[in-house]
Amino acid sequence: MNDKLEALLGQMQQVEKEILRELTRKETEFFYKIKEKKVQFTEEAKIRNRLLATRLSQFLIESRFLVLLTTPFIWSVLVPIAFLDLVVSAYQAICFPIYGIPKVRRGDYLLFDRHRLSYLNAIEKLNCEYCAYANGLLAYVREVASRTEEYWCPIKHARRVLGVHPRYGSFVDYGDADAYRHDLERLRTEAGSADES
Repeated sequence: MNDKLEALLGQMQQVEKEILRELTRKETEFFYKIKEKKVQFTEEAKIRNRLLATRLSQFLIESRFLVLLTTPFIWSVLVPIAFLDLVVSAYQAICFPIYGIPKVRRGDYLLFDRHRLSYLNAIEKLNCEYCAYANGLLAYVREVASRTEEYWCPIKHARRVLGVHPRYGSFVDYGDADAYRHDLERLRTEAGSADES
């Protein structure tokens, strides 16, 4: 990996650390703590949040007709999402041990905590958890795919790619046949010996 790319990846890691510090600051601002992976609100925050909740009947009355009309379509996407979850989980369970690739811990990507927010009504909680599942699953799938790509084809693309995964920076440059042939086994070994996330 070249020096500039390494420096940029270092900056990206610093930004991620800064984001985590800001999230910790938000815990104090909104009167909650995370203890043993569970969110705990202060009593004051619980009372305030319950007062801000929209009653279910009011929520439905205030919803636009087209929003209500599209709800079955939105929820129908759950079927292919759940199927993707099943297939990708089976894929990595079967293939990753054979390749020596560390498995991705699904639970690190699928977080369900929004149902504990007392300022959300039942529909809002359900919608939030659905979004958490879909986006968490796609992040999990991306991690499985990136580990697969790192093992089988660690070559950068010729054209600029939006939203590359963190492993992409260590891939060999497009068109650099010598580096590919020379570094492929090393990259595979590194992929297999990487710490599990």
